[in-house]
Amino acid sequence: MNDDRGSFASRLGFIMVSAGCAVGIGNVWKFPYVAGENGGGVFVLFYLVFLVLMGIPVMTMEYSIGRASRLSILRGYRKLEKPGSKWHIHGRFAVAGCYLLMMYYTTVSGWIIIYFFKFLTGTFDRVAIDEVGNVFTDMLDNPAEMAIFMAVTVILGFTVVSFGIKNGLERTNKFMMTGLLLLITVLAIKSLTLEGAAEGMRFYLMPDFEKASRIGMEKVLSAAMNQAFFTLSIGIGCLEVLGSYMSDKNTLTGEAVRVCAMDTFVAFIAGIMIFPACFSYNIKPDQGPSLIFVTLPRVFMNMAGGRIWGTLFFVFMTFASFSTVTTVFENLVAFMMDDLGMSRRKSVIINMIILLVLSMPCVLGFNVLRDLNIPGGKTILDIEDFLVSNILLPGGALIITLFCVSKAGWGFDNYLKEVDTGKGIKIKDGPKNYFQYMLPVLILIILIEGLI
Repeated sequence: MNDDRGSFASRLGFIMVSAGCAVGIGNVWKFPYVAGENGGGVFVLFYLVFLVLMGIPVMTMEYSIGRASRLSILRGYRKLEKPGSKWHIHGRFAVAGCYLLMMYYTTVSGWIIIYFFKFLTGTFDRVAIDEVGNVFTDMLDNPAEMAIFMAVTVILGFTVVSFGIKNGLERTNKFMMTGLLLLITVLAIKSLTLEGAAEGMRFYLMPDFEKASRIGMEKVLSAAMNQAFFTLSIGIGCLEVLGSYMSDKNTLTGEAVRVCAMDTFVAFIAGIMIFPACFSYNIKPDQGPSLIFVTLPRVFMNMAGGRIWGTLFFVFMTFASFSTVTTVFENLVAFMMDDLGMSRRKSVIINMIILLVLSMPCVLGFNVLRDLNIPGGKTILDIEDFLVSNILLPGGALIITLFCVSKAGWGFDNYLKEVDTGKGIKIKDGPKNYFQYMLPVLILIILIEGLI
């Protein structure tokens, strides 16, 4: 094993880094809105059910491949698979998925840093509320500004990873996740103190079976299943590489439950932060980039001390995005260390150059390359996100699941032995039939829905 790989110094460090990987931009711009639009508490209940039925089991599978092999995903497959089998081919797609994810995620992370500086320096104090959308449009029209802050994200991310697991990834993510949890709690409390907050909370969390029935219960179930699955970043090896650094003192199910709980807490509190504030100022809550870069800035501009609250919000968002960036970067660095025998330093430098180049099409897709004839009027970011979210994540999760539960792969008994090693929650033999037959079908449904 490469001596540069290292391991986590503490259990808390592993949980914080894993949660940092799962907690990302989608927790803020997707979960609250989808919950509110799909019956509030009805959606949240189904979401928690699917988190237990799907999210946690597949999460333990990805962790188990990493911990059992002590290698990144490509080499991990090769070590655990039966001689002559080809499961390791998925390892290359997983690595490609990490590169593809970072090709647009670094750009969006750059946007967040730009907005942090805009609030910090008082840019929005000089903008009329109905012109906030123009600030976002002007930023997209400026390739130089976007490229600079994309590069800042890439260079800082790989600088963190260059210090290794304990001194780089673990130490940084402990700080960022602690700051993130503190900031989102403060912002949520502030939101609850606003006049009209109760209406926003009713929209968000009050079980609305009438709305759920009107939408169609099957659509609510589908939305909850998709959210529970995608929130954890399963399927492209990010969690697998973290498993390769973790101790065997605790069961993987127990660790997965803790990480899921933290991820769900952030998503839940994000809704408490967003909906009361939006309803207090009669601003329609949206989802996607417009929520963060248009809707919420309008909310902050209405608040007393809005410049401070806006600055704190974008500090929180910076932590959320950067914790994901550093974890995925570690996966890419570990891949070159394990598969090509590189030192950590060399792998960091090469990956940094690769990502600086590969991230440019997304940056230019909003300006220089905006006239590309992409079907459906999509941007380069839309295409990259579709490939990752709708194909590589669910497809990868399906392959990882089949590898862990089928005789042709690693096998359920080997998976069960690894996942139950240590102190904590154990799976034992109970759900074997569910894991082998029902779970792959549920993931296949998500994959098909995404492709349709």
